[in-house]
Amino acid sequence: MVNRYWCGECSFKTSWRGGAEGLHRQIEHYAEKHPGTPPGGQIETRRRRAGRCPGCLLLAAIALVLLIAVAACRP
Repeated sequence: MVNRYWCGECSFKTSWRGGAEGLHRQIEHYAEKHPGTPPGGQIETRRRRAGRCPGCLLLAAIALVLLIAVAACRP
């Protein structure tokens, strides 16, 4: 999973980061832009799609259809 941290005081948001890197960047943002304010806001989570390749699946389906069509055309 990767997270994106949103500032509760302004429109700042981190890029998608794994682990604690996004939280660290949010804390740095608060220290620089909102000193004395405890970090807040929201955390957006996105799950990674490991091992999925919809384009590969489409190519495999097309290859299978072509193979069946060629096999059907042979005498």
